Amino acid sequence: MAVSIQVVGVVCFYMAAALVMVFVNKMVLNSAPNLTILFMFFQSITTVLLLNFTALFSSHIQLPLIERTTARKLAPLILIDASGFIFNALCLRDVEAAFYQIARGLVLPLTIAVAAISSGVRPTFYVVGCASVVTIGFFLGTSFSQDLPARAILPPLALFYGFLSSLAIACHAVLVKSSLSYVNGSPTMLSYWANLGSAVLLGSLAVFKGEVSEFVQMVNGGGWDWTTFAWGNLITGVFGFLISIAGILSVKVTSPVTHMFSSAARSVLQVALGVKIFGDVLTTQRAASVFTILCGTVLYSYVKSREKPAPPLAKDIESQSAPDISEKQSS
Repeated sequence: MAVSIQVVGVVCFYMAAALVMVFVNKMVLNSAPNLTILFMFFQSITTVLLLNFTALFSSHIQLPLIERTTARKLAPLILIDASGFIFNALCLRDVEAAFYQIARGLVLPLTIAVAAISSGVRPTFYVVGCASVVTIGFFLGTSFSQDLPARAILPPLALFYGFLSSLAIACHAVLVKSSLSYVNGSPTMLSYWANLGSAVLLGSLAVFKGEVSEFVQMVNGGGWDWTTFAWGNLITGVFGFLISIAGILSVKVTSPVTHMFSSAARSVLQVALGVKIFGDVLTTQRAASVFTILCGTVLYSYVKSREKPAPPLAKDIESQSAPDISEKQSS
């Protein structure tokens, strides 16, 4: 009974944290769409600061030594992590919250493909079948629909951002596995490195792109209500940190199938809340797309659970313990 309560508690905590990240991110991006990269920088640096703070009170949080050799080895992961932050945020900024799952619907197929190329192991027929179902769902949701109002039509560039975001997540899932050996197998150390490196890259890009100077001008101009941006940064920074913990607990305490079903339930809630909070458009075609993608994802989880024990090819993007690039941009 105690175990069941623990499982329910962890799953609910994980789902709530992931949903908060997506919708608060969307609110901030709606209020300041021109400060996307700066917003991601604040999230990364907040995670670094919170890791330093919690390390003062908990022996379970081990911080790495900042060494040039390790930084060089982790450079590919840091670069992919920063790219994932950017493309996820740009995708969420330019699409409706209810459509976000569809725009990034190729995460599972691309992760399976990247893992197969990296390992040289061909995926099974059933795994390819599951990926095909997910791919069909993606194209079903992104194909043109005549009953959509103008504001709900998906910009081609947003779809491209979604593809790049999915590809970044796929590469990230593979690189995390190979990068853990550089930090003594510690997900916390890897998360610290990735967020610190991402903060450096995102901060530099924000300065180069002119977002920092634009932010100063907006604050000094007096015509911009900066409270949404400020509170949003605080909330997403804290919840971005918590969601890493939630992801670790969810994978450790629950089975892969339970974890995947909780992710599917969160996806449905995300669509429903997107319609309720932002007035997003949900057509029959979009609903069918979400359903098809979820069916393929759940089938994949079932197929993997029936195979001989082996490391999963693809984690749920919001559950990655080391640098979380799904919700911060982003679940």
